[in-house]
Amino acid sequence: MDPSSVNSPELERFLNQEKQKAMVNEMIGKLTSVCWDKCITGTPGSKFSSSETSCLTNCAQRYMDMSILIMKRLQQ
Repeated sequence: MDPSSVNSPELERFLNQEKQKAMVNEMIGKLTSVCWDKCITGTPGSKFSSSETSCLTNCAQRYMDMSILIMKRLQQ
């Protein structure tokens, strides 16, 4: 590997993209775990009940809103 390519803009861009992908995957995993534990109280069937669907939707929306708020605060 060429030593000058170690600090190349392409490598930095690639690493940043990979970090962002990892953060998104981590967020999805946490969101799934938290909302599943909160909203699915019994053994899931082939479909979610309307209350489970509503709970999952609200939980995911709140989680995303809080994540965005926290990221904005950290960027200030």
